[in-house]
Amino acid sequence: MSESLDLNAIREAHARIRDKIHRTPVMTSAWLDAECGGKLYFKCENLQKVGAFKARGATNAVFSLSDSEAVKGVATHSSGNHAAALARAASLRGVPAHIVMPTNAPKSKQAAVRGYGGVIVFCEPTLAAREAACAQVMAETGAVLVHPYDDFRVMAGQGTAALEFLEDVPDLDILLVPVGGGGLLSGSAVASKGVKPGIRVVAAEPAQADDAFRSFKSGQRVTVQANTIADGLRTSIGARNFPIILGQVDDVVTVSEEGIVAAMRRIWSVLKTVIEPSAAVPYAAVLEGKLPVVGKRVGIILTGGNIDLDALPWMKG
Repeated sequence: MSESLDLNAIREAHARIRDKIHRTPVMTSAWLDAECGGKLYFKCENLQKVGAFKARGATNAVFSLSDSEAVKGVATHSSGNHAAALARAASLRGVPAHIVMPTNAPKSKQAAVRGYGGVIVFCEPTLAAREAACAQVMAETGAVLVHPYDDFRVMAGQGTAALEFLEDVPDLDILLVPVGGGGLLSGSAVASKGVKPGIRVVAAEPAQADDAFRSFKSGQRVTVQANTIADGLRTSIGARNFPIILGQVDDVVTVSEEGIVAAMRRIWSVLKTVIEPSAAVPYAAVLEGKLPVVGKRVGIILTGGNIDLDALPWMKG
């Protein structure tokens, strides 16, 4: 496994995966710009393969493996988007994918994993249970671990979204990225700072899952009991991700659950594009005034669009 992350690794990842992923569009809205006083650019990874940016990192990791490493397949634990992305990447390479998922993973994400040929093993919805089940699967099958975020190959793949973003909109002042485990944030920070050293990279996360915020402010990696509608951001910052975040990210801000729902609904209504709660978190930071955007050109990565349409957060139960 690669033990570092730099701009060259991200460029190599892009060359490796570009024919296996979408180059997603960047959307704008004069209405949303007028509301915030800045210029907003939305990188639509909700339109990516498997409906999320996770296709990038998983594909890079799987296609970085040697034939001898890949032959027994890959394994991971994931609440959804990485699971589907790894199942798809493994299918493209013709190797098995063993996916440990918590019992409360969204049904739509379980269906996506099965649709790509992944074999699901269920566990209790705790990190310890996920890691234990994944270790057992690897011991039984000989599969290689492709961690959802704590893996330099995954980070390099995720960073290709920011690389494309800055090719399409080179004069961004701020890049706003949601943070869960930190794979996308790490890759985005290294890519964007490498291409444009003066850019500000700001992470946004739910206040009810604020381990990145607390870790960033204290300089020590901490964990919290996450309880947020943004299911993709319930994970804790990875050990490999944290030093990169401390060194490359300019700030971490938090948003309310109400802000996440309002931002998600606004994106659906104005941009006419489906995003999941996790993807709404960066725009929620703009709506809630958590960072200065007036007169700034702000890039926002809309990370995914996989959601149960029968359980939208603004529906009454």
